Amino acid sequence: MELRDYIRILHKSWALIVAATLAGLGVGALASILATPEYESRTQLYVSVRSDNSATGDLVQGTNFARQIVGSYVDVIKTSVVLDPVIEQLNLDMTSGELAQYVTTSSPLNTVLINISATSSDAEQAAQIANAVGASFKEVVQTKLEVTNADGKSPVQLTTTQKAVKATTPTSPNTKMNLALGLLVGLALGVGAAILRSVLDTRIHSLHDIEQITDKPLLGGIAFDPETKTRPLIVHADPRNPRAESFRSLRTNLQFLNVGGGTKSFVVTSAGPSEGKSTTSANLAISLAETGARVVLIEGDLRLPKVSEYMGIESGAGLTDVLIGKAELADVMHRWGRGQLYMLPAGRVPPNPSELLGSLAMDRVLEQLNGQFDYVLIDAPPALLVTDAAVVGKKTSGLIMVVASGSTKKQGFEAAVRTLETAGTNILGVIVTMLPTKGPDSYGYGSYGYGVEEVEPSKASKRKSAKGKRR
Repeated sequence: MELRDYIRILHKSWALIVAATLAGLGVGALASILATPEYESRTQLYVSVRSDNSATGDLVQGTNFARQIVGSYVDVIKTSVVLDPVIEQLNLDMTSGELAQYVTTSSPLNTVLINISATSSDAEQAAQIANAVGASFKEVVQTKLEVTNADGKSPVQLTTTQKAVKATTPTSPNTKMNLALGLLVGLALGVGAAILRSVLDTRIHSLHDIEQITDKPLLGGIAFDPETKTRPLIVHADPRNPRAESFRSLRTNLQFLNVGGGTKSFVVTSAGPSEGKSTTSANLAISLAETGARVVLIEGDLRLPKVSEYMGIESGAGLTDVLIGKAELADVMHRWGRGQLYMLPAGRVPPNPSELLGSLAMDRVLEQLNGQFDYVLIDAPPALLVTDAAVVGKKTSGLIMVVASGSTKKQGFEAAVRTLETAGTNILGVIVTMLPTKGPDSYGYGSYGYGVEEVEPSKASKRKSAKGKRR
């Protein structure tokens, strides 16, 4: 993926990322609240070696010896020989191994200092343990580890340079650290989930998704309208609607597809069902007729016709009757609206739609209509389900693919394009329907409605019904 892909993913999934970040903060805060406060106290010992004279060489030798043995002393402190007396002295209910987990020892590099730290949920107890461990360690060193001289004194001397005191603030939990860690983890999980969701999402959402599959031009984008089912013919029902304007923009682009002349007959299809091909065909035909052009819309989906239902035309007789010689073309065509728009319904559902659409009779029908009309639009079945679109597409100027944003699968669209190209069908371009009006996948609908009061579809419907009542 490119940088713009990541930016689009972050833009699209910002709510998920914010939610994950807030959840991480919440977990960090909850961990800080539920955690038992821990206090730490530290004592420090200084290790030295006694010398019988104060010569410089003896002093240096004693200091070097002290540095050598300090490393061993650090490991001895957490053994049972040192900790058992502490447990007995403080009456602790634990073993030396358990107590060792709460004791930390260290020695700064190139020094003769030993730091002994003790941690406990009780601040007073932490100080007591640290001091008791220091005292016990002194006793062990001077009476057991180092052999005493003839005068009964150990050559190694340990001096307490700092006694452990009761801590006033807990060292754990570190609320700031927990919150920062929760924020970073939540943010990382949110971004990861957004990228993973995008990678696993095989649906087409934007123009960039289409460009990755085919090099065919984008002819137009149709905005998503939740009232499409109740108002499928938006160009006729609400001409000032932004969605109606998008069909006019599509009309303009369609006029440039055949600049060299010749017939202007187009097949409109999609990869699968419910992608908006029938409503696109009907609205495109209406918008073309608005320019004064003579337009005929053929209901070429002989299996599941929908256009005649949208346009309110009786489909008792139609294209199938003409193809089998049971009716004349002029007898089954219907004029729709005030312009030069004609509708040829599908007629009765035949048992062999593909054969009828590929027959010589269909060639004669198209030849006759191309001579009478400026535009011939054919609403064909989905290309992946049946071969009808590929069959009739070779008889026209070309085929237009309809893709539903957020619905059409990339694999399905790619398979449909490959199938049509293998069949020798000329794919002229792509129309994207159901595009969101906002967000990274939108298609620039903010410019529509210039000089027009923009009204939500639901409010527009209410106003129309109110006007009808006043009449």
